[in-house]
Amino acid sequence: MALPVPVLTEGPITVRLVRLRDARAMERELLSNRSWLRQWEATSPYAPRSFDMRASIRSLLSSARAGTGLPLVMEYDGELAGQLNVSGITYGSLSSATLGYWVSERFAGKSVTPTSVALATDHCFSQLGLHRVEICIRPENAPSLRVVEKLGFRYEGLRRRYIHINGDWRDHFCFGLVREEVPGGVLRRWKDGQVPQDAATVPESDRLAAQTPIVPPAALF
Repeated sequence: MALPVPVLTEGPITVRLVRLRDARAMERELLSNRSWLRQWEATSPYAPRSFDMRASIRSLLSSARAGTGLPLVMEYDGELAGQLNVSGITYGSLSSATLGYWVSERFAGKSVTPTSVALATDHCFSQLGLHRVEICIRPENAPSLRVVEKLGFRYEGLRRRYIHINGDWRDHFCFGLVREEVPGGVLRRWKDGQVPQDAATVPESDRLAAQTPIVPPAALF
């Protein structure tokens, strides 16, 4: 089942469905932001990173038609600023999805990411009927951690070697929200200054654990 196609706006920021004709602009932003983005990019342990953006967009749009994903782009004053994907959409007893995103360095500090994440999360709750949205972030990714702090995503735990990022399996902190926590919407709660101040606080024990490598057990002979 294809998902409703949103065009979500707040001030100069727009979130909309990705299009094939976005390929050139996306490729340009990704290539010009290599030092900014490489350390946070999802990779595959089985294949090299591909910059065939048209193929990537086709795959993302296929997931949208299947109802399992919602691939979006973020714009600032009409200019492509980054990408936001709602992935792993499931319904039924779970009714959940995962959010992931990247933003160009030249748009950092303009509230593009928190505003877009708030808009997309509100869409997931109000239009898609989902119950829970999660965001998983590398412990070293301070800018992304500030996004969940601003929006009041609740810290849920440390996931060891969870996602393959920049060439290796990386630990992630997991944050989530359920619909009952934001009856007036994520964006409205943030704009009204009603975000719980400690919701995204990571316990020191988890911060320390994320700095400790996993040592495989000794081989048995």
